[in-house]
Amino acid sequence: MRIAIIGGSGFVGSRLISLLRTIPGTELRNIDKKSSILHPDITKMADILDVQRLTESLAGVEVVVLLAAEHRDDVTPASLYYKVNVEGMNNTLRAMENNGISRLIFTSSVAVYGLNKVNPTEMHTIDPFNDYGRSKWQAECALQKWYDEHPSWNINILRPTVIFGEGNRGNVYNLLRQITSGRFLMVGTGENRKSMAYVGNVVSFIAFLIEHRKEGYNVFNYVDKPDFTMNDLVYQVGNALKKHIPTVHFPYWLGMLGGYGFDILAKVTRKKLPVSSVRVKKFCAVTQFDSIRIQESGFKPAFSLEEGLTRTLQYEFGDRAKKNS
Repeated sequence: MRIAIIGGSGFVGSRLISLLRTIPGTELRNIDKKSSILHPDITKMADILDVQRLTESLAGVEVVVLLAAEHRDDVTPASLYYKVNVEGMNNTLRAMENNGISRLIFTSSVAVYGLNKVNPTEMHTIDPFNDYGRSKWQAECALQKWYDEHPSWNINILRPTVIFGEGNRGNVYNLLRQITSGRFLMVGTGENRKSMAYVGNVVSFIAFLIEHRKEGYNVFNYVDKPDFTMNDLVYQVGNALKKHIPTVHFPYWLGMLGGYGFDILAKVTRKKLPVSSVRVKKFCAVTQFDSIRIQESGFKPAFSLEEGLTRTLQYEFGDRAKKNS
């Protein structure tokens, strides 16, 4: 099977390619605007906003996995979310049609549901709260419209919750680093639950979709259960690293006040800071989701959430990390 990963030079894409390369008979192509550190031999340089170059890069492919996106929560200007995530989707579909490709796996996000929802499943009302979530939903709408006009296509949409794992430098890594430092400040009670997804399981599920979901239009949330509260997460970090993690609790209003202060400072200095009102709000929110359709699919994750967290902590902050530092 000939598979192209668009945006495969990043964290998830690199892990996905490493997994797929172990499958006999698989021909892989990474299409990205930046080079791949782990897989330069199969990388073609192309921007998702360049339809002609994208069309050329997809020649001969049977399945496309679309990972490319603007996803950080501090992207400026906000119009970049829509330019890359929505226009990039439309360009991908045109490039696929130009090459006669009819199978697409698209990584969307649970951000389409919004914050503080009650464990939404794939059937839950869509209510994004930020530009990232809105742009991902608009990309899904474009994909649904395309499928309505191309019913013979096979479309699989994956809506993962926040993904973590070894080598990632996103929000979860920053949170784990703060917790392990011993200078962690808990905003709120810490009883809000956070759904998480270990990268090793996410890429395994994408490989599962490639092999087993070859027809129709399918939407899946991806969550590794059971969900941790923030207090649970702090305990799991301490348990994995065998150290006591002191925690100081601050009321929500004080945390938001501090977040607004950092917003002002970031605007004045024109620098991206690790703390903002948006990040405080997301930290204190209940971001809990359900993945009924994955449970029904027959897919079995290789790692429990606790195992994925332990592997990540040992890699980043354990004895191995200390030896390599």
